Amino acid sequence: MKLDAIDRRILAALQRQGRITNAELAEQANLSASACHRRVQRLEEEGFIAGYVALLDARKMDRPTTVFVEITLSGQADEVLAAFEAAVQRIPDVLECHLMAGSADYLLKVVALDTEDFARIHRQHLARLPGVAQMHSSFALKTVFRTTAIPV
Repeated sequence: MKLDAIDRRILAALQRQGRITNAELAEQANLSASACHRRVQRLEEEGFIAGYVALLDARKMDRPTTVFVEITLSGQADEVLAAFEAAVQRIPDVLECHLMAGSADYLLKVVALDTEDFARIHRQHLARLPGVAQMHSSFALKTVFRTTAIPV
């Protein structure tokens, strides 16, 4: 399915405000409410809209510390990668896990209360991940920019 200008306006509006009413969305997209609803349903069915979420404030949730963890595995066999990926998904403090090209195999984004909490996460979870040969952690000092919006 190819996106047209109206689809893009709908997607941009939903990224800015996911709880917008269909009537407000229709007005922004310059459509009738029923036509807008059909388009949103089609965008959902086609997978352009993967889901709807509430974005929480990490500070208010007592997770103000962001740590990026580079992980190098002991091997590249499919079973090593699969075991690591299955295990890392079970760690609640890991927000993102990316398979990388470059010096590290994976890059994790971890949230913690503080350095002591990260030490707990490291001890209880990260150090026990299967197949890990090396791990390097970098603490973010400040978040300069953050978005969840994909350019449309």
